[in-house]
Amino acid sequence: MRSGRRAFLGMTAATAALAFRPSVLLAQTTPPPPVGKAVAGIALPPSIQTAEYLQRIAKAQQLMRAAGLKALLVEAGSSLVYFTGVQWWRSERLTAALIPAEGEPIIVTPQFEEPSVRESLKIPASVHVWNEHESPTALIADWLKKRGWGAGPVGVEETVRFFAVDGLRALGVETRSDAGVVRACRVIKSSAEIALMQAASDITIAAYRDTATQIARGMTPADIGNIMSAAMAKHGGTPGFTLILLGEASAYPHGSGKPQEVKPGEIVLMDCGCSVEGYQSDISRTLVFGEATKQQRAVFDLVRRGQQIAFDTAKVGTPAGEVDDAVRSAYEKAGYGPGYKLPGTSHRTGHGIGLDGHEPVNLVHGETTRLAPGMCFSDEPGIYIPGSFGVRLEDCVYMTAGGPKWFSVPPPSIDDPFG
Repeated sequence: MRSGRRAFLGMTAATAALAFRPSVLLAQTTPPPPVGKAVAGIALPPSIQTAEYLQRIAKAQQLMRAAGLKALLVEAGSSLVYFTGVQWWRSERLTAALIPAEGEPIIVTPQFEEPSVRESLKIPASVHVWNEHESPTALIADWLKKRGWGAGPVGVEETVRFFAVDGLRALGVETRSDAGVVRACRVIKSSAEIALMQAASDITIAAYRDTATQIARGMTPADIGNIMSAAMAKHGGTPGFTLILLGEASAYPHGSGKPQEVKPGEIVLMDCGCSVEGYQSDISRTLVFGEATKQQRAVFDLVRRGQQIAFDTAKVGTPAGEVDDAVRSAYEKAGYGPGYKLPGTSHRTGHGIGLDGHEPVNLVHGETTRLAPGMCFSDEPGIYIPGSFGVRLEDCVYMTAGGPKWFSVPPPSIDDPFG
């Protein structure tokens, strides 16, 4: 379970400042280990190969033609990585890919960024540059005009910012929704993507086991988070987030800003993840520092049962919302809820995951998308008792033709929270 608030609570002010510096995005003082090798006993699979990037583009082009789109605009971010490999950040200076319905994509970027952008480009594509006094949207419009597509329509990936869309419209280019093209491509993971996500999950579990033995009375969330981040890096992952909730703070899914420290008999809820080649893990574990109470044990066991209910309901062809409904029905019979009311489960049962920590499809009431092989999502039906404590167990799942498979296996009991 990942969110902007969670990431914010897990950051120090210094870390937050660094997160938006281009130099941090391009260079790391300790480079990640090469894929295809074992790090601390965990095998890292190969990177996504050029052939797979080209298959993704071909699928998108087929969907674009069916939707009547002449091209697709994808701005810097996870979708740009997905289609081109280009790893870049968003700023007031537009870097984007324009994928035509036929032919090779183009990359648009500032002239002085071209060498850096080319470093991560994984596909055949021409790079079109603009200088500071020029308009990147005019560059795109001119390219479309030369191809005979000056009026569009151009599909816009759902996270592209308004200034880019508005700039094209001002030049007479029709823009519209991408008609679900990008989602249709990204929601189904390949075996190569699943292997990278499996490695990220394996690393996170190994880091949890390393960290658990070091938790001590009086530690703060930052103390535990630092140990966990170092452990994920040691095992070969790129640390992503560490949300540590202690005591009453565990009753609030994304925590509290109040001071917290480890105390005997209280909950330690850890929600952490890393990435391998950009592919995410997201795993939550709950333990008690010392001896668990009868109520803590009962809630843990019910959440573990809720996870299993979600897993057993997640069959190919099942509407995603029915998974959430099945868990909530069981919880209501146990006296929680109803629905999203507290005490109970105030958030969805799960979210999609891949290059983004949160992406479609969600396991949430009313979601009609049917589960299909290759979909990946979290299974995290936590229970929260305001003013007291909460329990969240979160493991991610990938769908196969025969049903769901765990990336990480849920823990057997509150006394053995890491399995």
